[in-house]
Amino acid sequence: MRILTRYVFREFCAPLAYCLTGFISIYVLFELFGSFSRLMAAKPGFQKSVEYMAGYIAPYFEWIAPACLMLATLYTMWSFCRHSELIAMRASGIGFFAIVKPLLVAAALMAVFVAWVNESYVPRRAQWAKQFRAARFEEDKMERSEGIVYHNSEAGRTWTVGMVMTPDAHALEDVTVDVRGKDGKPSMEIKARRVEYMDGQWLFVSPNVTFRNEKGEEMPPPASDLDKLTIRTFPGFNEDPYDFLLQNREWAFCSVADKLRYLKTHPAISPEARRDYEYDIYSKIVSPLACIIITLFAIPAGVATGRQSVFKGIVGALGMFFAFYGLSILFMIFAKRGLCPPLIAAVLPDIVFFGIGGYLFWRQR
Repeated sequence: MRILTRYVFREFCAPLAYCLTGFISIYVLFELFGSFSRLMAAKPGFQKSVEYMAGYIAPYFEWIAPACLMLATLYTMWSFCRHSELIAMRASGIGFFAIVKPLLVAAALMAVFVAWVNESYVPRRAQWAKQFRAARFEEDKMERSEGIVYHNSEAGRTWTVGMVMTPDAHALEDVTVDVRGKDGKPSMEIKARRVEYMDGQWLFVSPNVTFRNEKGEEMPPPASDLDKLTIRTFPGFNEDPYDFLLQNREWAFCSVADKLRYLKTHPAISPEARRDYEYDIYSKIVSPLACIIITLFAIPAGVATGRQSVFKGIVGALGMFFAFYGLSILFMIFAKRGLCPPLIAAVLPDIVFFGIGGYLFWRQR
């Protein structure tokens, strides 16, 4: 790594760290204003408190990160111009792209981190944080998922689950499985007090199996030694425990993989709902790119703060920032009202502002 690259990267990382610390602290303070007394009463411990705050902030990180990158970029470029460092670098024959490359690399790394937070951390911790808060920060009083109805349309099975007993949904209680044939008529009903998932199979404890004819009338079961077993497996049941967790997870806390899985397992949803869901999926995929796009147009705005006026550069960057998210919201409304295809609505704002940022960046050469 060149000395100049290390220097620019170091000068950029310091204000970026300050901005991230500041924004996260603001979110933490606002949350503490409403929860401090309950935290003190419950005394969940330092580790649980940190986990709660991290889970609470995680869904907002995809907006915090671009804002911090913009402010850090403005300050870094302003500092280089104010001390004539940018002029000295250019006079030494160093290209503009080589100077700002560490900023773009840092923005790309932040985009990868935002994608990881959205796909991995938020689904696991955000809903837990919300439930932890609802239980007044007492983990043993957190509500279990209950009243789940999962319909597997491909297999013709509808699961009604009274309560999910474990966080991974490997143990269920008060389960009823309604099995229907390809013609949609009932063929079998299974009731069990407890069902457990082990080695890729569902184990029904003391199940009560009822067979039905084409009219839905109860039929005597065929003679079988399986009826004598207290634990039975149904090898054809390919439902995954994660499908039951998705039923009670808030849509905003689902990863892209979760949302795609939901659409795949629910092919019968209305076209309007599918359109909304598809837009949410596409927008979640492209949301980390905001880190790169905003940094791209913040670089020339930062140069303007040093060459022309601080006010002009900051106002220009803030204007672009709010215009970018304003256009995204506008196209979101278009997509959800059926005025624009979901893919175009999600991608077009990024394309437009990437083009604007690229042009402003090119002018600085």
